[in-house]
Amino acid sequence: MSLIDAAREVRETAYAPYSGFKVGAAIRGASGNVYRGCNVENVAYPEGTCAEAGAIAAMVAGGETELIEVCVIADSPHPVPPCGGCRQKLAEFGRADVPVLLATVAGETLGTTIGELLPGRFEVAHMAGVDVD
Repeated sequence: MSLIDAAREVRETAYAPYSGFKVGAAIRGASGNVYRGCNVENVAYPEGTCAEAGAIAAMVAGGETELIEVCVIADSPHPVPPCGGCRQKLAEFGRADVPVLLATVAGETLGTTIGELLPGRFEVAHMAGVDVD
């Protein structure tokens, strides 16, 4: 299954009773495995979960910590980029050159990268005295 098909399929399972705005995300780990996530709303709006965060959680639960490709799809007039928090989450697990495909259910797509979505990203190198290997 292609990454866009995986994102499209999981989008249908999103829990969005308040906004009605369903989002699906699929990421490919370094192993080649595909992990999917959908948005899950909560009546207490800040407590919801974004699709990208769900896909990342699935990847980590699957034992991987590096993503090499991302796809996000929503029913919107134009491709929808990840929110700021999800951009940072994607940057935690993917290099700046990782391709990101943004898509609409109608078929419009926009290709970008994690680095283009989050220039000047915050990294461990910004934290004095922290060495993560």
